[in-house]
Amino acid sequence: MLALARALMPRPKLLMLDEPSLGLAPGLVGDVFERISQISRDVGISVLIVEQKVREVLAISNRVYGLKLGRAAFHGKPDELLNDKDKLKQLFL
Repeated sequence: MLALARALMPRPKLLMLDEPSLGLAPGLVGDVFERISQISRDVGISVLIVEQKVREVLAISNRVYGLKLGRAAFHGKPDELLNDKDKLKQLFL
């Protein structure tokens, strides 16, 4: 949370986060993603997240880009992936 606060001090237009759940206790992961969603919604900052916890990110995302071997393999709305289990597995497993 402190790192998020420090990143917001200069009032950026884009907040880029790499694995924000890395090293957190499982019980805190949901809190961090909820806080990120709240920041985006209330402060109006766009957020770019690179994360391996796909389902958690899909729950708070407006748009999703999936990379496979360095190329864009998917782009669309999170619902498209949540409703297509085969596509989700193909992209992220």
